[in-house]
Amino acid sequence: MMTRLMKLVSVALLITLIYLIVIDSERQISSAYEKETIQAFDARLQWWRDARFGMFIHWGPVSLKGTEIGWSRGKEIPVEIYDNLYKQFNPTAFDASEWVSIAKSAGMKYMVLTSKHHDGFCLWDTKTTAYNIMSTPFKRDVIRELSNACQNEDLPFCTYYSILDWYHPDYNISSRGGPGYSLPAGTSPQMDRYVSYMKTHLEELVMNYGPLGVLWFDGEWEEPWTEERGRDLYAYCRTLQPDLIINNRLDKKRDGMEGTSINGRQYIGDFETPEQRIGKFNTDQPWESCITIGKQWAWKPDDELKSLKECINILVNTVGGDGNLLLNVGPMPNGEIEPRQVERLKQIGQWLGKYGESIYGTRGGPIEPQPWGVTTHRDNKVYLHILQWPKEKLMLDSIPQNIVKASCLTGGKVSLSRTDQGYEILVASADRDPMDTIVVLDMEK
Repeated sequence: MMTRLMKLVSVALLITLIYLIVIDSERQISSAYEKETIQAFDARLQWWRDARFGMFIHWGPVSLKGTEIGWSRGKEIPVEIYDNLYKQFNPTAFDASEWVSIAKSAGMKYMVLTSKHHDGFCLWDTKTTAYNIMSTPFKRDVIRELSNACQNEDLPFCTYYSILDWYHPDYNISSRGGPGYSLPAGTSPQMDRYVSYMKTHLEELVMNYGPLGVLWFDGEWEEPWTEERGRDLYAYCRTLQPDLIINNRLDKKRDGMEGTSINGRQYIGDFETPEQRIGKFNTDQPWESCITIGKQWAWKPDDELKSLKECINILVNTVGGDGNLLLNVGPMPNGEIEPRQVERLKQIGQWLGKYGESIYGTRGGPIEPQPWGVTTHRDNKVYLHILQWPKEKLMLDSIPQNIVKASCLTGGKVSLSRTDQGYEILVASADRDPMDTIVVLDMEK
């Protein structure tokens, strides 16, 4: 009886110990954030939140094949062919200033480029590996040129960096070679050595090409990566550049493509990352949806592009949910951004040129997304983005303050009346914008 009791006590103590370890781990993460006040955190992210709209760029030697970057290695393209594409990569039409000009004409306020994707190829002159842009026939440092061009135009330059690396021999997971791949006999990968390699990369990027606006990590889901390593990497990067903004793809708390944290647990990083979808309304946690302008991240011949209406709808719904939109383009193998994509981006920029005040520098709400659309606000102005009119009149029953005046940013007159149920808003059918009817409400305070 005593032996059984002792076993039960031992099990209970073991469970308690495990619980305390988990709780202590959470406390360590929390304490790291407690060192930065809410005010300091908000100040660090202020420019990024005000920007609301950025350009994502996925590019590399794989553009020669028109297949997906990283993911087509060992699938559509055999590993030995994929890994040697760099020997043919010569994007002589690449013009960093032109890329920046395209981003600015689209109304984008920052740029994020894939410095290294899952395939391990580096777009800068790194001293750590010959598998980089300087070993191609092109022999020009793309990161250097783009960083300089962004600085010249006061456009924050940011880099994407993949934690996983299916090319590097020290990244110890067999999937790095694609389906059916197994580690060669005698191979002894060392993750600690790989992390050292990775930290050297990040130091090069931050110290030689910075200051960076955002370090956008990816590839944290595979077995070799741990939460402990993620915590260490976050601290390391913030040490290199204290005001750096870092996304949440550093540990094991991301809920897949939703990009949010599993069960609301505190994640390592500064913002959440919904992928290929608009994030849910959230004014407590900063977030950014990354979405392709077509179907594929890297360039694909004859890719199906989103219409202008789709792009505006995505942008408006994202900002109305209090998030940022990182819209992705995939440049062609010659270094140019495809003319079709450029034209679509210019159209978005023209729309923002007229109605950008309802997007830039705003926060989502105060009304949560409705079947008719979303709201954004700044100071004492609330912008109603009416994407789908409900019959004739729009009823607002959750405005916390009195409305002083209503006007229509997209043209026409607004009829405003107050009832026992709230405010009724009407814009004549002829004055409704098929893209987005924007009604501006001047509040009492």
